[in-house]
Amino acid sequence: MAKKGEWVRIHNVVLKASDRTARIPDDTRKCDLEMWTKGQLLDETAEIGDVVTIKTATGREEKGTMIEVGSYYTHSYGKFVSEIIEIDNMLREEMFGGEE
Repeated sequence: MAKKGEWVRIHNVVLKASDRTARIPDDTRKCDLEMWTKGQLLDETAEIGDVVTIKTATGREEKGTMIEVGSYYTHSYGKFVSEIIEIDNMLREEMFGGEE
């Protein structure tokens, strides 16, 4: 359960596929236009799946289905690629005459 003021993430369908303009590519037009937004919960309490209102970091109020509490970034630069170390060593040799 989330309480007022907690950082949460919501999901909202901005436009159904049937409401999208004909001026966009066919594969895009077949999909709903969706929005995921993070902000502070304005409702007193809420559970995952409840429709809630949040206040974003820029001060906007948005309404949507709460999908996560205490959300954080989960992106990375990908898995380790050993060839990058070899390239680094080669470049250091070329540019500086060896490893630093």
